Amino acid sequence: MIELDFEKGSGLVPVIAQDWKTGEVLMLAYINEAAWKETLKSGYATYWTRSRKKLWRKGEESGNRQIVKEILVDCDADTVIFKVEQIGGAACHEGYRSCFFRKVENDQLIVTGERVFDPAKVYHS
Repeated sequence: MIELDFEKGSGLVPVIAQDWKTGEVLMLAYINEAAWKETLKSGYATYWTRSRKKLWRKGEESGNRQIVKEILVDCDADTVIFKVEQIGGAACHEGYRSCFFRKVENDQLIVTGERVFDPAKVYHS
């Protein structure tokens, strides 16, 4: 088993999810040791949701799953990159392909992405 340094981040390690073909950054999330083990076992990105305080299998509600194609671990073993195949076209819970769908321009946030789905029609909680 590959050992990550979960101690430094109080039990959590940041994960950058990146499109495995284009290199586009899709999202940033966190894993704990259980999410790490589940990701390695299943091949699907599994994260720890800090707001709901539970394991979160990406796409369990929306269907927009992430198949992990490659994992990169940084030099300190405290940050990882999941290179993923994004199923369903959107990584963002707001319905965009990437969570980074806005840019700063003249002291304002400008939406640069297009919605792939309407969150109100997908999430029922």
